[in-house]
Formats: sequence, C-alpha cells, structure tokens
Amino acid sequence: MPQNPPTTTSDGRITRSDLDPAVATRLRRDDAGLVAAIVQQHDTREVLMLGWMDDEALHRTLTTGRVTFWSRSRQEYWRKGDTSGHVQHVRGVALDCDGDALLVTVDQVGAACHTGTRTCFEAGGPLPVTTTTPDATEPAQPAVGDDAATPRGAQP
Repeated sequence: MPQNPPTTTSDGRITRSDLDPAVATRLRRDDAGLVAAIVQQHDTREVLMLGWMDDEALHRTLTTGRVTFWSRSRQEYWRKGDTSGHVQHVRGVALDCDGDALLVTVDQVGAACHTGTRTCFEAGGPLPVTTTTPDATEPAQPAVGDDAATPRGAQP
C-alpha cells in the first residue's frame, strides 16, 4: 500500500503513516493530530487507561497486535509493555460515532498504569457528585435538539 502524504500538526510535528486511507479519513484529530484511545480489558470490560494515538500509532496498533501510543510528554512513540513487561495484546479496535475517540480492547498482562495499579483510575479515586437524580415517577424529558430523543426509524 502506498504511504500517505506527510501531514504537519499544530505543534509543527511532521507525521507520515501507512494507515489505511479508508480508516484515516474517518478520524477527527485534535490540533496536535491525535485521537483519544480508551483501553478496555476485552473480557471484563474494565476501563484500564486513556492514551493518545496519531495515524502511525494506530497503524502500528492495528498491524502488530500490540498497543502503541504517542507520548505527548516525551514526543515519541511507545509500545505499552516494552519496558515494564505489562503488555497490551490487541483484541479489537473500534471508532466512536464522531470519529474522535477509539476503543481499544486488549488482553492486559500485568498493570496498565505506570504507577503499578491495574487501571489508571484507581489512584485518582472517585470525585464527589453533587447532582440529584430526576424523580423516577416523571418521564425523562429530552434536551432540545437531542438526537437520541427519537430512535432511528421512529416517528417523532
């Protein structure tokens, strides 16, 4: 497959990738050319971490069977587990409806977080939620312009 033409991100980084153009055109990247990648354990559906991918990181993830991210702090690619041994074996990759986030399902070996915990959401802990839930006796009212208010194919 021919290589895609190079692109320049807002931070001046020039990227080039062999990512399938049919996949690349579906991505909505941020100004740095990145897409959020949510990593989830394939069998338990446990959310493990959030990383960032550019086209090349996604290409490597799709073609090697190991998750590759773009490190925003180090400005380099890193394949999860190369130094720690805590490898993420790719089981599937899905693009969300807007094209701006990926769901990467994996078989996680060891800890997913650099702190040594299973997930990156253990150390931070829960945040206080101060809202109340609507009264269960009243039907929920859709927000104005809410696309989810009318299921596809249904009459409004």
